[in-house]
Amino acid sequence: MNVLILQPPVMQLNTAYPSGAYLSDFFKRENCLTKWLDLNIELFYSIFCKSGLEKIFELSEQNALKLAQKAENSGDENTAFNLRRYVCQKKNWIDWIDRIVQILCGKGFESAHAFVFGAHVPRGNRMENFLANLDHDLTTDDARSLASFALVDFADFINVAFDRNFSLVRYAESLTISESVFSEIEKGVDSPILKEFYVHLLEKKVVPEIEKMLSEAKSAEKILVCVSIPFPGVFAAALSTGKFLKQRYSEKIFVSFGGGFVNTELRETKEKSLTKYCDAISYDRGYASYKKLLEILKTEQKAEEIYNLRQFVLSGDSCGTESVQILEPAKPDSQELNYEIQMTKSVIPDFSDIDFSKYPRLIDDTNPMHRLWSDGAWIKAYMAHGCYWHKCAFCDVTLDYVKSFCMTDIKLLYEGLLKQCKEKNIFGIHFVDEAMPPAAMIAFAKENIAHGSPLSWWGNIRFEKNFTRDIADFLAYGGLVGVSAGLESATGNGLNAIHKGTDLESIVGACCAFKEAGVLVHAYMIFGYWFEKPLDLMNSMETLRQFYANGLLDSCFWHKFVLTRHSRVYDEWKKGLHPELKVLAEKNIPLFAKNGLHFEGEKSSEKYAQALEFSLDEWMHGRNLEKPVYKWFGFNVPKPDVGPDFIQKMIEKYEKKRDLEFLKPLPEDKEKIFWLGGEKILVKTKHGQKLRWFYMGEMQESDADSDEKTMRGRGLCVLP
Repeated sequence: MNVLILQPPVMQLNTAYPSGAYLSDFFKRENCLTKWLDLNIELFYSIFCKSGLEKIFELSEQNALKLAQKAENSGDENTAFNLRRYVCQKKNWIDWIDRIVQILCGKGFESAHAFVFGAHVPRGNRMENFLANLDHDLTTDDARSLASFALVDFADFINVAFDRNFSLVRYAESLTISESVFSEIEKGVDSPILKEFYVHLLEKKVVPEIEKMLSEAKSAEKILVCVSIPFPGVFAAALSTGKFLKQRYSEKIFVSFGGGFVNTELRETKEKSLTKYCDAISYDRGYASYKKLLEILKTEQKAEEIYNLRQFVLSGDSCGTESVQILEPAKPDSQELNYEIQMTKSVIPDFSDIDFSKYPRLIDDTNPMHRLWSDGAWIKAYMAHGCYWHKCAFCDVTLDYVKSFCMTDIKLLYEGLLKQCKEKNIFGIHFVDEAMPPAAMIAFAKENIAHGSPLSWWGNIRFEKNFTRDIADFLAYGGLVGVSAGLESATGNGLNAIHKGTDLESIVGACCAFKEAGVLVHAYMIFGYWFEKPLDLMNSMETLRQFYANGLLDSCFWHKFVLTRHSRVYDEWKKGLHPELKVLAEKNIPLFAKNGLHFEGEKSSEKYAQALEFSLDEWMHGRNLEKPVYKWFGFNVPKPDVGPDFIQKMIEKYEKKRDLEFLKPLPEDKEKIFWLGGEKILVKTKHGQKLRWFYMGEMQESDADSDEKTMRGRGLCVLP
């Protein structure tokens, strides 16, 4: 059986999304001839190259000039100036674009001096703002940052002059999210970028692969094409992909859509028009459903209901009239559920089809934690499927990707990842877990230490009391460089209301431990909860400010709360709980995407967004940390009633607890004791013999005959 895995654009550019890697390994285990194409990076190179920019200008130049004139007539001189500047600089953009991309890929650095200092190079608004706000003398070290802003600048031009749906890291996202009628969403399939660039890319990259597979396949055997749709911004390109393939190959292929977007938004869809784009939608992990589908496709069996697979079966009658039959997913049997667990534990993401040297590394922010997302061709994987807590009120806890917690075999995972890291010469792992389990993190760090700690890794966790100073030190020694976690509501009442399962004291303790261990820390914040009053938000904001003022966080994001159909709070609301939550009746129109819901008062919090984001950006860069939070707003807000030393007192509690822990006798089980301090040397001093060692950038010292426990936090750590 031949399987083609496709990742449509547009997404993050610095690395490949891992769904294709997991499917690759799975299908190869099923003895399928498997190929994975990352069309996201391929589309990037189709546009951001010399011929791509020539085509963009050819198709948009006249429109850009018309828009410039229109803007000038209406008094918008800035827009008029910028649009005309792109047209005037056309040759510079075309001449430089390949070198700009090379700089971002770590190649062609010989061009950096001319790009940074030259007079005949393209410039845009973001590039000029970057240069104007530099806090140091400009050097060629700034070339990659400048090149990053150059890409975003030109993406802005494409968005204004050529395709309003285009963005550098997403495509037609607002259309997919805001429209609930499928006929409106379909219009995005023929958007300019997809029509003029993406269809040609499918012809160039996908058709040869399918033709090759068809030539190798048995006479009547179909090719399975899996299209991954992890985010809303990928959906328009996925539809374009499916439409192209279905029109070209009709009965020769079977197209299946899967991924995070369909898992959350399309679980109940009855949209028969999807048959023009796909033959099935695969939900959740997909291992058991694809195994069954392979059996049917190989043996040419008649279509039947399959676990976690919604099928769109096209049939015709004697008069030539075609109709669509939707086969609903079948209920799983115990064998299928066990198979899912078995695969989840053992499948290792396979990146053999990915050339990581092609992926640009963008620097969109100087904040070191912020940069982890885009600066580095990380190999993505997960330690565990699902979340080991899965009780947060705002989260989609009724869906498999959250509720069905299953650990992987960490030893097998480490060995598989290390092998690929060596093959690809990429030694960074980004774990995409909902929350990495502490036990799995410790096990992974042990494996890494045993192999000489060649891998650097980071990912999402839960801020909780399990992350002590000992564990943080050990994880950092074992390659952990950063953690991100949901703080969500920085108030005790808020954490209780969202069932976070932890408290501020534990969160502060975890942040302290990681920061002392030299690990970068990121937090996710949410505003606009159904229960949130202005004072609640101000208290949360003030507490967050104190986190930054005390050095506990490196970066953060604010997200607006969205009520979803699969969340815990909605499930409880249906049972009569949360009377304060007033869910609005759905409009009487045929819905397509069915996860988002609306509630009374949800828009009232939108006015806070700009100040929250601006103040946060200042704090992340160490600015205006003493400014009272209520002064960030251009309208009256309540002053927080959080004490000015609220977080400082919690830090003191953490330090006292840590120091008491360090005084405890060492455990008798020596396997729990780890020395991380390198070589100890014996030194004679006038005060007697001393042991000295170097740990975390500082020389440490202890009496030669002192108790080992005095070395806790200075190279000696104890694991549970």
